[in-house]
Amino acid sequence: MDGGICRVKLAGGVITAQQARAVADVAQRYANGVIEATNRSNLQIRGVGTEHAALIEPLLAAGLGPANAASDDVRNLMLSPTAGIDPYQTIDTWPLARQILASLESTPRFAELSAKFAVQLDGAEALAMLEHHHDLWLSAFVCNGQTLLAFGLAGCPAHDAPLGAVPLAHGHELVMAVLTLFLDVARPEQTRMRHLLKDLSAADFVEQLALRMPVPIAPLTDWRRDQTVLQSPIGTYPQRERGRVHVGAALVLGRLDAAMLNGLAQLASEYGNGTLRFTPWQSVLLPDVRAEDAALLTQRLHALGLLCEAQDPLAHLIACTGSSACAKGLADTKADARHLATLLSQPQTIHLTGCQRACAAAHVAPVTLLAVAPGHYDLYLRAPEHAGFGVLRERNLTIEAAGAWLEARQRSNTDD
Repeated sequence: MDGGICRVKLAGGVITAQQARAVADVAQRYANGVIEATNRSNLQIRGVGTEHAALIEPLLAAGLGPANAASDDVRNLMLSPTAGIDPYQTIDTWPLARQILASLESTPRFAELSAKFAVQLDGAEALAMLEHHHDLWLSAFVCNGQTLLAFGLAGCPAHDAPLGAVPLAHGHELVMAVLTLFLDVARPEQTRMRHLLKDLSAADFVEQLALRMPVPIAPLTDWRRDQTVLQSPIGTYPQRERGRVHVGAALVLGRLDAAMLNGLAQLASEYGNGTLRFTPWQSVLLPDVRAEDAALLTQRLHALGLLCEAQDPLAHLIACTGSSACAKGLADTKADARHLATLLSQPQTIHLTGCQRACAAAHVAPVTLLAVAPGHYDLYLRAPEHAGFGVLRERNLTIEAAGAWLEARQRSNTDD
């Protein structure tokens, strides 16, 4: 309803200040100026008009496009926003990530993969999105002095046990083998790994995969990804390099405008290393900041309109575009989310979606408000044993009623 969308994929969520300025400029010139951070650490420009070539050419000139047009859709590799700088990391994932991305772009057959087919490479960082489901996920760990990559299919490190592990040195071969095996055995309608695994068991897939690997796939029985040191994407945290920190702040409901993006580019150049790292929590991180500059940088981020307090309820709400810009949206979810935030005394992770497609969230949130009419929502609570959004608890609530219900539940949980 508000025009077209231009999706800008960012390798590992990273964009330089110069590239950010290019995005801001074309969003202002050839669209409505609205830019969104996605839950896959990318950007998208909304309200694109008819001058498509004029918008795209400066982005390509800034290095924001694929190596070839056919490979744009398959550049789906998620890293931690703190890859390479996280003091808790087991490995720096960037060398392997660059190998994988280069192969995704240069292997013609991979263009057959669905635009949704995605890989996650986890280096055991403290800042990591572990709940997004990926067709293939990999997680680094050390066993008996050897660095290994555990892997799983059609799941995520937060909830799923790995199917096996290989030495880090063979990580690229593992990814290539998984992708080619998938293309070899999946039927055309089986576009995602979860579709294939309905017909072919994970054990059978791994058995066939082992025949394509130059090293044995080690079985894993009791390994699980450590989640005890996970950090918030909002705030200031130390990096591996002494005296350097990264500073994170959330975008209000995942949105910014051209002026804000230009402002972020300026701050990255003034205080950091000239890059921004967008995160799957629809926030942004500025790396390589001197520790003594973090407080002033945080003030300037706040002045730009970003959320800099992890306890701000608005920083924990997710909302799709809603009826103001989407024909399928049954409610103005962005406006309703802002209103809901004023009714909550404590942060709660809540997803407001204008329809069943749930475009704004890559995993099921603890609370989902599904629009049924303007300003009215059904309320669901996540439950592992229930598919979809979880258990339906209330129907046709106004935002005020939903806020009251959630506050009462929060008080009850606190009392317990």
